[in-house]
Amino acid sequence: MKDTNEIIGLIAGVFTSSALVPQLVTTIRKKKAQDMSALLFLVMLTGNALWTYYGIQKSDFPIIATNIFSVLLNTIMLFLKFKYRKNK
Repeated sequence: MKDTNEIIGLIAGVFTSSALVPQLVTTIRKKKAQDMSALLFLVMLTGNALWTYYGIQKSDFPIIATNIFSVLLNTIMLFLKFKYRKNK
């Protein structure tokens, strides 16, 4: 049963984490990010980093793996937010 729960956890985490991928692709394609909230990605990054820490403390691979992926995506989105900001 533990293996089944880990598989379900991984699948849930992949779906949740990958929800940001379409926005990431759109941002890269359009090279436009000024309408996105940097605060949103900072809050998400903080939450995912804390979930990663929690997963490490619990030795829970699905939590660790999917939240590291989310940390990576949120870091990239923050980078793009500042890379593609409008110069005024």
